[in-house]
Amino acid sequence: MPTLQFIALPTDVVRAYQAGAPDANGQAPERVLAEGIGNPCRHCLQMIAPGAPMLILAHRPFPAPQPYAEIGPIFLHAEPCARAVPGPGLPKMLASPDYIVRGYGANDRIVYGSGGVVAQRHIASRAEELLADPAIAYVHVRSARNNCYQCRIERG
Repeated sequence: MPTLQFIALPTDVVRAYQAGAPDANGQAPERVLAEGIGNPCRHCLQMIAPGAPMLILAHRPFPAPQPYAEIGPIFLHAEPCARAVPGPGLPKMLASPDYIVRGYGANDRIVYGSGGVVAQRHIASRAEELLADPAIAYVHVRSARNNCYQCRIERG
């Protein structure tokens, strides 16, 4: 089985959004105060504390537009935070009971049959199964309720 690496958004991308760069829809990120405990930052892979400033924006976690390059809302800390170090541990922000786990090929397109809703405690084992298939280059973890991108998983 491959070693897993949970991957956060790159710092240069996040710093651009924090500086007001347009999102995937060409709009400036919205700056709001976090409400409640369900606001995961896709850069530090931690929850944003209630009352802390955060950004809401549309993000496309793919290198270029194409039919499978989904765009969706994400949250980020509004102020700089440290990027999560890629590693095998399940990020703390993945606190919901279940998530969509789906494989993508080297061409950044969905590998059909790879996606499904997985219990939070089984994310790593499902990702290992998917990444054992040479047709799958990486895996996305997405919200099971809203399909929002959470993080990427790669072979270590």
